[in-house]
Parts: sequence; C-alpha cells; structure tokens
Amino acid sequence: MKYLPIAASLALLSGAELTLAQSKNQNVYDELTVTSSRIEVPMRQIATSVTIINREELELKGYSSIANLLRTEASIAVSNSGGQGKATALRIRGEEGFRTMVLIDGVNMSDPTSTQIGPQIENLLSSYDVERVEVLRGPQAFMYGADAGGVVNIITRSAGETMAGGVSIESGSYGTVNTAARLSGGSNAMDYSLAITRNESDGFNARVDDTSLRDDDGYKNTTIHAKLGWNISKAVRASLVLRDIDADTEFDNCGFPSVDACEAFSKQQNAKLKLEYKTVLGDHSISYAKTDIDREILQSGVKSFATMGETSELEYLGSYGFGDSQTIVFGADYEKYEITATGDESDRDQKGLFLEYQHSFDDRLFFTAGARRDDNSDFGTHTSWRLSAAYVQDLDNGNTFKLRSTFGNGFRAPSLAELAYNFGPFAFGNAAGLNLQEETSQGIDVGVEYLFAGGAAIKLTYFDQQIEDEIFFDLIGFSGYLQATGSSESTGVEFELDIPIGANFGITANFTYNETQTPEGITRARRPEQLANLGLRFNSDDNNLKLLANYRIANDAFDQIFGVGLVPLDDYQVLDVSANFRLTDAWQLFGRIENLTDEDYQEVTGFNSAGRNAYAGVRLSF
Repeated sequence: MKYLPIAASLALLSGAELTLAQSKNQNVYDELTVTSSRIEVPMRQIATSVTIINREELELKGYSSIANLLRTEASIAVSNSGGQGKATALRIRGEEGFRTMVLIDGVNMSDPTSTQIGPQIENLLSSYDVERVEVLRGPQAFMYGADAGGVVNIITRSAGETMAGGVSIESGSYGTVNTAARLSGGSNAMDYSLAITRNESDGFNARVDDTSLRDDDGYKNTTIHAKLGWNISKAVRASLVLRDIDADTEFDNCGFPSVDACEAFSKQQNAKLKLEYKTVLGDHSISYAKTDIDREILQSGVKSFATMGETSELEYLGSYGFGDSQTIVFGADYEKYEITATGDESDRDQKGLFLEYQHSFDDRLFFTAGARRDDNSDFGTHTSWRLSAAYVQDLDNGNTFKLRSTFGNGFRAPSLAELAYNFGPFAFGNAAGLNLQEETSQGIDVGVEYLFAGGAAIKLTYFDQQIEDEIFFDLIGFSGYLQATGSSESTGVEFELDIPIGANFGITANFTYNETQTPEGITRARRPEQLANLGLRFNSDDNNLKLLANYRIANDAFDQIFGVGLVPLDDYQVLDVSANFRLTDAWQLFGRIENLTDEDYQEVTGFNSAGRNAYAGVRLSF
C-alpha cells in the first residue's frame, strides 16, 4: 500500500482547486457517451464506469498504439513481451484482455484465430483519424455479449460537408518512422473518410536470454480505415466501414528446437454495412459485419504455422422513447466463427436477444434494468443481466455530487482453440482430453463523484468481480488448458482526480488498488496490485503550446514461470513527457520522450522493455 499516501495527498489537493481554479466550468456530465447502453446518453445519467479520451488528449499524449494510450487510465494494466507489435495483454480491473471487447466504429476487432477470440491489441494503432476512445470497465456490457473486462470503443472522425484532411510524419528512436494521412468530405447526400497509417520500427532485442544473436526485433504495420455514408432521406442512412490491418513482427524463441529468428505475419480485414432509420420516438438499425484473418509464423524463413479465421455478425438494434423519462433499448444478434488451422476446420455460432429499460426521475435519479439471452451452438442458453442506478444532486454553490452503482454478469464459452488444444497432440496430464465448460462472471461497483464549479472532478469507485470456473493455460507444466473449481476474484478501488490550476495548468491523477486471486488463494499473474498515474499539463495563453508530463507507477506484480511457479516482478516507475506546438492553423510540431529516466524493467519475465526513446514530427491539417 506504499502509494496510498499519494492518493490521499492528491485528494487533499482538490481543496486547492477552490482558490486556484479560474478556468471556465466545463460540465463533463453534458458529454454524450454511446458505449454504456449503445445509444447516446449524457454522462450525468449513466451509472457504469466509463472513461472518455478525447481528440485533444490523444494528440497531446502522442502514443502510437492504443495499448500505450490506455496505460494512463485507471484500472488498466498492460504487459508487453519485447516492444512494439509483440504479444501484448491489456487487463481491465485485473481481467484478461480477451474478456474485453474492442470496437472501432462499431466493428468488433476480435480475432477468431486467437486462442481466446480476443483482439490483437498489439496491432491496433492510435492512428491519426481516431476522434475519441471510450472505456467501459467491468462485467456490465451485456448488450454486446462482452465478458468481465468490458468494452473499449474507438470512434474515428466524422466527415463534414467540406473537404478536410491532413498528413503527419514522425521519426525517432529504434529506427522508427510513423506516417499518416487522412481525407474526408461530402455533401448533404453522401460523405466519405479515408485514413492510412504506417508504423515501421527496427525495434530492439526482445528477449533477455538472446545473448548470441542479439538482433533487433522490428515491426511494421499498415492500417487503412475507410467510411462511406449515404443519406437516403432525412430518416434513412446507409453506411459502410472498411478496415485493413497488415502487420509484420520479428520476435525470438520459436519452434523446436528454439531459434531467435522468428517472424509473424497478420492480416486482418473488417467490413460492416449498416442501415439506420431514425424517427421522433426512436431509432432502428440493421447491420452485417465480416472479419477475415490470416496469420503465419516463419521460423528461420520457413513457415511453421498458419491459420485462417472468419467471423460473420448480423445485428438489429432499436430504441424507443416514452416521453422524456423512459426509454427502452432492444436488439438481436447472430455470430458465427470459422477457423482453419493446419488443415483442421471448426466452427460455432451464437444467437442473442437483449433489452434494457431506462427511467429517469426528476433529472436526479436514473435507473436501468436489462437482460440478455444467448444460445450457443455448443454450450446452450445463458442469461446475463445488468442493474444500474445513479443519483445526481446539483448543489447551491455550483458543485455537483453523484452516487452510482451497477451490478452485472456475463458468460464466456471455451474457444474453439482451447477445446482443440486439449484434444490435440501437445496436451498431456490432466489437460489431455479435458472437456472444458463455460465460464460465468459477475461484478458490482459503487462510485461517488464530486464536480466543482471551477472545473475540478474527483471520483472514487469500489469494484468486486468474480470469474466462476475460469479457464486457464497451465503455465507451470504446460500440459494444456485447465479449469479452476471455484471463483477467481478481483477487487479494488479506483481514485481519479482532475484539477485545473488557473488558466494554464492542470493536474490529472488516478490510483488503482487491485487485489486478485485464484480459487486457491494465489495472486493472479501479471496484475500489479497498485497502479498510479500522475500528470501535469500546461497550455499557453494563446493555446498554441501544450505540454504534458505523465508519471506511471506499477507495484507488486507477479509472473508465472515454467516449472517454477509464481515469482515477483520488480516495481517500476516510468516518466513520459510530450509537447505540441501550433505554428499556424495548418501546421503543428509535436514530440515526446518515453521513459525519460531510462527505467530498466520487465512487464513479462525474460522480455526487455524500451529504454529512453524520443520522437518528433510535424502535422499538416486542412
């Protein structure tokens, strides 16, 4: 608990806001979010734990990947295995990354070929066209069929009726060159948006034990994202989203016998066609989405593994309002997964129905109740549900107090890859031939928020969630996939703070205490018990110069080592600084230094992390 004093002292700083904050009050409760209930709802009314990262924050932080961007948020831990593009896990509130759904413009980025059908978070770029990122934490995402981690919803820029666009180029450490371009435009009838992002880096030696070759393990990623829209009438709109990711990463230690000259190729193509119909009382949409993924691994230039996957999704979403105080949101979806690996084919489908009722009382008390029914072709039917309530009180001094709470649950069926492994040639011992069953999850959180009239905000949230019958890979004996008996638990506290100081400065901070354990009472691997971020920002009077320093802390994490068991990971602290300078309305200079103090640390045992690295670039907008 060594960093609880930091959280306490930051809370005391909030008192300074009463005299120091002179900025205009910007009530974040007026901001709309679409992630909690899949329709636009003001932040004032939602009880779920949602974080919004806007375009200004994205540009100032400057990180090239979504994973690095999300590191700075409450309750999000990232473990990376050797640099950009290498295997990366993003854990929200202590849960595995595959339990978190990632959406980009409504497109599900889950990879059907991955072991647990999760997103390849290491290949998702924080590209030039991203407008905002919303994070819904916890098992509250029943409308999506998501599990205990929640939802990361990435929304790209919308096109206007006039042509707009820009180009960006950045260069820096490890032979890194990042380039991006976007173009958008349209009319009353049609609009379009196209963005291309290219990241290329020589990287660094990924593994600590690579002491002979000591080669740099590079990464290349070309991402193309396109949106087309057609306003058929005032009430009807058709849209198409296309995304293509072509990634190539070099890594160490693959094959039998093991070599350090390994290369992985991943090609992911996503498409979503949507038809919307808007009325005075409610909205309706129907969409069809398709995902195709090809993955290959080369060992010393020879193909050693290949797999292909395909996902098809058909969905209907509707909403209907009863006066100003009541709304229902309802829908149905159908998903089908198909995988081909080393000549073997397998598939599965799942159907779902969901409904949520929303009611507001005197613009102070907000209540929701919803349920979802899933029918899995292999594991039968399951019901998930969520209850939420929020109470908001506007005080006479201009401040606002909010109390909120949610309770929800979900389920996850064993993936096709998990099932296949246990009946394949590499499983042995207790895992060999083990019929895995579905997992279930549930969680509750309770939060209190206080917004000051001067613009400061304080949030405190307690969460408690469990995974029943958790499926996990045997990291001690490598026998295969096993299933725990009982509950894996994750409980904790999130503290968030934002204080404007005068017209030019501001402090942001978050602190998370997260205690996790398996049914046997053992700490779950690669989950820091304490996470903290402390940020200091500066804006010049003319708003042309913006500076940000972020100090990130991770303490008390453990790792699982083959044949050894649980071992401690060293605590670490990383300082990142970034700057944006606007030369004209069109031209902007930007730069950042990551790990300014050159901290030497590991997030995964045996894998190096980046030392001090610096980047600078220029951006043109029109």
